[in-house]
Amino acid sequence: MSTPPRPEGEKIVVAAPEGLTTAPAPESHASLPRESGSSQIGWLLFWMSGTLTAFIIAALSVRALSHHFNAFEMMSVRSAGGLVILLAMGLASPALLRTVRWRHGRLQIFRNVAHFGSQICWTVAIMSLPLATVFALEFIIPAWVTLLAVLFLGERMTASRAGALIICALGVVVILRPGHDAFEPLALVMVLGALLFAIAAVITKKLVVTESTYSIMVWMNLIQLPMNLAGTGDLLFFSRIELWMVLPLIGVAGAGLAIHYCLANAFRYGDAMVVIPMDFLRVPLIAVIGWMFFGEHLDIFVFAGAGLIIAGVLWNVRGEAQRNEKLAADKTAPRPLIQPAE
Repeated sequence: MSTPPRPEGEKIVVAAPEGLTTAPAPESHASLPRESGSSQIGWLLFWMSGTLTAFIIAALSVRALSHHFNAFEMMSVRSAGGLVILLAMGLASPALLRTVRWRHGRLQIFRNVAHFGSQICWTVAIMSLPLATVFALEFIIPAWVTLLAVLFLGERMTASRAGALIICALGVVVILRPGHDAFEPLALVMVLGALLFAIAAVITKKLVVTESTYSIMVWMNLIQLPMNLAGTGDLLFFSRIELWMVLPLIGVAGAGLAIHYCLANAFRYGDAMVVIPMDFLRVPLIAVIGWMFFGEHLDIFVFAGAGLIIAGVLWNVRGEAQRNEKLAADKTAPRPLIQPAE
């Protein structure tokens, strides 16, 4: 039986048995960058470094303001400040404004409701628990992200990813040894926040395929600002701002925006199960900062756990580089044509 002609360049997606890879669908204009494996890993490391730095600045800013504003008030500043920064960026580069589109409305709303909840949980935890405890508890996120990514994104659980997650998780267990303050009831707030953030992260991975980072950030702040203001209980809380608060408020707004800008770009260069485990480096970094600035307890278990975390991250980065090189080599090899069943 002959097959009807089809437009030039169109690909047939063939239903294949389990374990057989089908031809990929055509890429959209906003799909992942076409770069070499080593280049993608380099950009991934760059954007994740920005994410780590922004997280630390945001945590220090929240801690500095914790006795003067509640979580909703601080997150209102983050959303309002983020909109101001984004507007300035758009005016400086009108091309950015043209990328803002209201598409995938349900995904945008679902992502921002989940993210709103995660941010409130995170802020409450930062205000009440040791910084290292909060950051370490966040790293149950990879377990949630791994499950969600496999179920909803179709990502594969490779040996290097699974091994890196196990090693990094062991590192967190070493830091959160039995009897540590992280097992206080309030720590459950951070457990919930981790689940909500994982949901937001997985949806972000889907959105970056068709949406610009700038557009995602605009809708994030527009949707979450009224939600945060509704929880403040005092819309005039801005009147309590004093001169010394300006710098940490800038930190809340600027770093809060930078976290998601860097993270969204990181997702363009790696799967969700690659991006999130690299976040583990925040634990030893914030532990040292908490010890230096807030006198929080620091001991050998933190550094032992950090060693395991770094080993897991390096293993994962190496595995991804090898996987990308293999995929690039496979693309240059001739492939057999798979015909649809007649």
